Amino acid sequence: MSEMSNISSERNLLPPKSDLEANQTTPVEVVSSSELTTEEWSDRIFLERQVERAFYAAAKALKALRDRRLYRSTHATFEDYCRSRFGFTHRHVNYLIAGSLVVDNLMGTNGSQIENSDKTGTNGSQVENLDEMGTNGSQIENSDETGTNGSQILPTSERQVRPLVPLEPEQQRQAWQKAVELAGGKIPSGRIVQDIVDKIRERTKVPNPYRLGEVCTLLPKDNPELKGRSGCWGVITHVGDYSCTLETWDAEYTVKIEHLKSLELLDNDCQFMQQLCARLRRLHEIENRDIAVDWLCLGLGKQPLPYLSPLQEKLLADVEQEYGLR
Repeated sequence: MSEMSNISSERNLLPPKSDLEANQTTPVEVVSSSELTTEEWSDRIFLERQVERAFYAAAKALKALRDRRLYRSTHATFEDYCRSRFGFTHRHVNYLIAGSLVVDNLMGTNGSQIENSDKTGTNGSQVENLDEMGTNGSQIENSDETGTNGSQILPTSERQVRPLVPLEPEQQRQAWQKAVELAGGKIPSGRIVQDIVDKIRERTKVPNPYRLGEVCTLLPKDNPELKGRSGCWGVITHVGDYSCTLETWDAEYTVKIEHLKSLELLDNDCQFMQQLCARLRRLHEIENRDIAVDWLCLGLGKQPLPYLSPLQEKLLADVEQEYGLR
C-alpha cells in the first residue's frame, strides 16, 4: 500500500497534460527575407559605388604617383615603374589617366575635388530614388563637393570614355548625355559612345595634315598628360582622322593634331630623325641602365635638329658600345 501511495503522490506532482502540451517546443520555420535593412541598403550602395568608380580611382592614384614622382626610389621612370609594379603598358596608363579627366569633366570637377562617399549615404553622398537595383540603375546623386547637380550616370570603365578623349569638354558632355539616352537611361557601352563621337566628327571633320614618318614636337597646351614634354620631338607612327600617335625616345603618345607641331623636315632629314629615335629607344629599353643614359637620351630627345655634333655622336656611340648595341 505504501508503494502505491508513493506512486500516486508522485503522479500528483506532475503538471496537467494540457500544461505539458502547451510548454512543448514548437519548431519555427526560418524564412529568409528578401527585404534589405537600412544598414544593408547602405552597404550595398557603398559597394556598388566602389565597383563603379574602380577605374576612376585607379587612374587618380596613378596620376598622383606620376605627378609626385613617388616611384623614384625604385625606378628611373614612371613607365618602368608601371610595367614592373602593375604590368601596365605606358599606353594603358595614359588611357586610364586621360579617361579620368573626361570623368572629371562629366562631373563638373577640376580633378582636385574628391567625392565624399561614406557608407551611410550622408554628408555629400546622397542616393536618389532607390529601386530594386539599389541605386536607380547606377544613378547617383553627387554631392555639392563635386560641383555637380542632381543625379548623373557616370562611366564605369575606361573603354566607355576613350572615344570622348579627343573631343572638346563641351562636346564630351553632349556626347555622353546622348549616349546615355540611346542606352535607355543606363550606362552606355563603348560602342554606343563611339557611334555618337563618329557622328560629331563627321559634322566637324577637318583633314589631318600629318603623315606617317613625319617628325613633330609636342605642344602640351591644356593637355595635362603632356606636362613636362614641351619641345620633345618624335616620329608619327599612326595617323587617324583627328589624332596622331607620336613615338618619342621614351614613350608613345596619341594626341589631337593641335598638340603637334611639324618640324617640316626634308625626307632625308626625317629618315635621320627616325633612325636616331630608334637608337634612343633601344637604349631606353635596357634594364638597370645607368641614369646617365637617360640624361643623354633626354637631351637629344629635346633637340629638334636633323643632325648630331661630332661630340654628341661620339657620346651616343660610346654608350651604345658599352651596352653591346654596336
